[in-house]
Amino acid sequence: MRVVITGGNRGIGLALARHYLEAKHSVHATARDVAKATALRSLASDLLVVHPLDVRDDASCRALGQALGDAPVDLLINNAGVGRAASGDPGEILAAFDTNAVGPVRVTRALEKNVRAARGKVLFISSVLGSIGESSSGGMYAYRISKAALNMAGSILAHELRPAHVTAVLVHPGWVRTDMGGPSAPVPVDVAASNIAALAAKLTLADSGRFLNTDGSEIPW
Repeated sequence: MRVVITGGNRGIGLALARHYLEAKHSVHATARDVAKATALRSLASDLLVVHPLDVRDDASCRALGQALGDAPVDLLINNAGVGRAASGDPGEILAAFDTNAVGPVRVTRALEKNVRAARGKVLFISSVLGSIGESSSGGMYAYRISKAALNMAGSILAHELRPAHVTAVLVHPGWVRTDMGGPSAPVPVDVAASNIAALAAKLTLADSGRFLNTDGSEIPW
């Protein structure tokens, strides 16, 4: 299986890269600055290719598609994102929107032919904090607005890709113990990666367009 993971240099992305390499899958992982992605590069394996990628840059996303050529992609995990800054500064909101919502659209479009060729799966790493139905507090404008927008983008792409037998799903990984999630988060990052991979393996076309916890239960939009 060929897996592409954005934001593979730390946190959930790095744990996912490690998980799939240990399972002997071909992994294409991305980082904005490959030279600084020491933890990712330390996973050195004949099965690992590390690509530079800035999800906010159209040309960078196109370059990733060109690097993959016509290679089928069985699983694309749109994981790259920015965190939970609390202010409602408009510039901060727009920057998060570009990374968390528009970035996965750029990447999915750039690799669409590869995923279609494999009749593959696309996972968008979202958050319950982007759920309007579950919203019960204030704050975290940038993160929550951008993840809500990602949910809509993922839903649109799921509808468009379904005729090509591509399954696209939004996934809440839980509150994960990473630099973004903080040390108080209850879910160890390796457990989160394992849970995401287990969910991905079970998904079928009937699941396309759903917003799920890693146990497969539905999250309200």
